[in-house]
Amino acid sequence: MGRLLTVATVSLNQHVLDWTGNLDRIKESIHIAKRAGATLRVGPELEITGYGCLDHFLESDLYLHSLEMLALLLADESLHGIIVDVGCPLMHRNNRFNCRVLILNGRILLIRPKLFLANDGNYRENRFFIPWGRPQHVEEYFLPDIIYSLTGQRKVPIGDAVLSTIDTCLGVESCEEIWIPRSPHQDMSLNGVEIISNSSGSHHNLRKLDLRVSLITEATRKCGGIYLYSNMHGCDGDRLNYDGCCLIVVNGQIVAQGKQFNLDDVEVITAVVDIEAVRSYRCAPSRGAQSLIAPAYQRVEVDFRLSGDNSEFDPLLKPSPVQELRIHKPEEEISLSAACWMYDYLRRSNQAGFLVPLSGGIDSCATLCLVYSMCRLLCEAIKNGNTNVQNNVLRIAGTANPTSPQDLCNRIMHTVYMGMKTQSSSETRSRAKRLAEATGAYHLESDIDEGFKSIKGFLSTATGFDPQFRAHGGSTTENLALQNIQARTRMVTAYYFAQMLPQVRGRKAGGSLLVLGSANVDECLRGYLTKYDCSSADINPIGGVSKTDLIAFILWAKTEFDLPILDEFITAVPTAELEPITADYVQSDEIDMGFTYVELSVLGRIRKEDKAGPYSAFTKLLHIWGEEKTPRQIADKVQKFYHFWAINRHKMTTITPSLHLETYSPDDNRFDLRPFCYPAFYKSWSYKKINELVEKLEAKEKAEKGGADDDDDDEKKTTQM
Repeated sequence: MGRLLTVATVSLNQHVLDWTGNLDRIKESIHIAKRAGATLRVGPELEITGYGCLDHFLESDLYLHSLEMLALLLADESLHGIIVDVGCPLMHRNNRFNCRVLILNGRILLIRPKLFLANDGNYRENRFFIPWGRPQHVEEYFLPDIIYSLTGQRKVPIGDAVLSTIDTCLGVESCEEIWIPRSPHQDMSLNGVEIISNSSGSHHNLRKLDLRVSLITEATRKCGGIYLYSNMHGCDGDRLNYDGCCLIVVNGQIVAQGKQFNLDDVEVITAVVDIEAVRSYRCAPSRGAQSLIAPAYQRVEVDFRLSGDNSEFDPLLKPSPVQELRIHKPEEEISLSAACWMYDYLRRSNQAGFLVPLSGGIDSCATLCLVYSMCRLLCEAIKNGNTNVQNNVLRIAGTANPTSPQDLCNRIMHTVYMGMKTQSSSETRSRAKRLAEATGAYHLESDIDEGFKSIKGFLSTATGFDPQFRAHGGSTTENLALQNIQARTRMVTAYYFAQMLPQVRGRKAGGSLLVLGSANVDECLRGYLTKYDCSSADINPIGGVSKTDLIAFILWAKTEFDLPILDEFITAVPTAELEPITADYVQSDEIDMGFTYVELSVLGRIRKEDKAGPYSAFTKLLHIWGEEKTPRQIADKVQKFYHFWAINRHKMTTITPSLHLETYSPDDNRFDLRPFCYPAFYKSWSYKKINELVEKLEAKEKAEKGGADDDDDDEKKTTQM
């Protein structure tokens, strides 16, 4: 007969420093788990504080309030009867630790600090915390009076120990520890630990879920065991969107999976698992031989049965069946991740909606479509009875029951086409208007000619010099300066409209509109944007998305959202429309940049993901582009890319905070940390090395070609003889 028990893992939408809100959601998740019959509840990393507190983790107040929230959990008798694994930062011997606190019936069983900290990409845990770094080491933690007065415990074990219940053994991992080469679950499983929890604050990247799930399933496919993965979801106060997707895995097979993107603040998934299945799975003699030499863990004995009173066979209780992994397409990931992130930002900022300068191009089009995706999700959540979403929509939009996504979009999304009579085409003006109509957005047109002429006249009045566009005989410097006037005028106009439109429309809820940016990853890489132009905004939902992924998203949305007008945006030539249109000239983004968007994407990934400087990038691209470009053409692309990237790096220091989606994002907001003032790259040593290698390759090709010509001549002579 099997030994069955019900376990629960939790995804929470926590918010940094939202002490009482976070506590309420933790309690709600425990109550839901108990009602499902669970005897173990695992929550996400640092759930008491929110994961993204950053330098707040250096403040003493945070540790005081964390202990106060922990005390409130311990004092609540409605939370008894279940082992609760909760995430909480704690101070020990004047060091700050990222901890799991395991509690039962109002008492602390074990404090387990994180052994290895995440300290790359978006993560800076070593800045705030100390890694425990001593596997299997345990010592005593002296509890403060606020806890002692509740539990009667003066000290509890802290360290890398495991819990030994009457019927099984439980161990703990934390987030980063499953990503490292030698994960703790390996030694724990060899030491007889049968249930392992992993509490994470893992953010969403496009196409990341496959890797994460493979690590989780492999953790027990080789070692056997029950693995409970918990994760945050939503935006907890920064550029990241945590994507949930809790998992319960038994012997390498998924038996329960949560949603990857979720508007519910609390999600609890449960499964009935069989401890005997783990013991049967671990039958290999070679595993047994390894277990004898594996490190031993200190066991904290707990007088509690996770399997409850299962002394008699219950035919109605059976193990949860194996499930297939549910996974979204990248286009769906863009749509859902951005929608959830924007919703969290909107409701927590207490603003009245969004505004985007809608140009008629694909970038601002994608931004509007993502807001429309958010409206679709909100309407679906209201239809399914989500009262929390309903209350937020009532406060923001003035109605608790929008009749359609278009109705909701009209209430919260505002678009403005800011054209100029000599620069803007009728096609972009028409596309912008018709897309706004299709999605329901509240749309206006406001030409900026008068503002442009007024600012342009400041210089002429002061100096007597009247700059001209290139099409009218002006220099490159004049041409660029006049383009920048338009771009920055649009930013000022966007914020003016954002502040006043709620009042114009008679909105009584207060607040202004959040201005949305629409500069993509590849344009940021090239620096193809004006500093403080309409790419400057409050937040940017597409700032972490490549142009190629944006196009794929628009293609997907055309069918999924039933928006046939999106075809016109896909086929339109990308243009900034900042120069006068003439009979033989229309400005083109790719011509202006000197790169296609596909080329920028390749160069961006090599620079960031492959960690390549100019010379390494050149040698890599010789293999990637060697059949379509000559070495000199490749060298020219590389040198131009790094030159423009370097001289425009300063723009990234002021770039609008963007939802992080691409791993090669140049976002300077704590992700791509680089200087922003460089010496001239064209005079650099790396460029000299590239040019030397190009000359060698050209000389070699010339010599080989000459030899081939000689061979041809010899063959001709032989034939003639």
